[in-house]
Amino acid sequence: MNVEILRRRAEIVRVLRAFFDARGFLEVETPVRIAAPAPECHIDCPPVATGGFLRASPELQMKKLLAQDGLDRIYQLGPCFRDGERGARHNPEFTMLEWYRKGATDRDIADDLEALLAALGLLSASRSPTRRLAVRDAYRTYAGWDPWTDWDADRFDFDMATKIEPAIKALGGGVFLTGYPPACASLATVADGVAARWEFYWDGMELANCFTELCDADEQRRRFAAARAERRALGEADYPLDEDFFAALPKIGSAAGVALGVDRLVMVLTGAATIAAVRASNA
Repeated sequence: MNVEILRRRAEIVRVLRAFFDARGFLEVETPVRIAAPAPECHIDCPPVATGGFLRASPELQMKKLLAQDGLDRIYQLGPCFRDGERGARHNPEFTMLEWYRKGATDRDIADDLEALLAALGLLSASRSPTRRLAVRDAYRTYAGWDPWTDWDADRFDFDMATKIEPAIKALGGGVFLTGYPPACASLATVADGVAARWEFYWDGMELANCFTELCDADEQRRRFAAARAERRALGEADYPLDEDFFAALPKIGSAAGVALGVDRLVMVLTGAATIAAVRASNA
């Protein structure tokens, strides 16, 4: 355990909270133990012996808050959990920052993120600006195929890890990977055949995942049904549906939000090589 890194981490967390407080966001705290996680393939929430699951993200609970009047800008900073994830950049327990803005798009959230990185000292007049790289262009250039005309989920994931992310790392600095195939929309809107979603990388390490949020409950239900079927086919746990979440979606109207890995952000800002180096305990 490096005490100086822990001191720096505490400073970073203070900057995060001050940034959002100054911009009219309300800090919220939603349950860590939940009854119905979002069904996403290969993301497994640890079950709790007394019932329910530890959350992989507070997204569904935060959207239920966003649906209420007067909660147009909210953020949360707290623990999340994923089974089977451990390595230099992964830990079964990790810290997530999520924020949501009613009436916003993923482009607005990108502006938020750039302003946040500037507040943290990662972006300045003396540093290179962030880049935008469209997913379609990335696959055509670095993988030699077009996911829109020849969709293959396994090939997409394999090439992301072995070709696209190494190319992003070679570009250096901050890179927004923008506009995903509809099959990768998850909880994002789709327009003109492109999912309104981006992921942000710093020196090749993924830090954040953003959606212009899907607020169509029927479409989201269809996507969750498909994801549950795929999870069952893969032998993964089948999660129940959160009916309160579906009821909340049409009340939101429109929104955008993002999840940012705080541990990885601290790694970037301190130069730490592993996630273990930036956490007080990595059990």
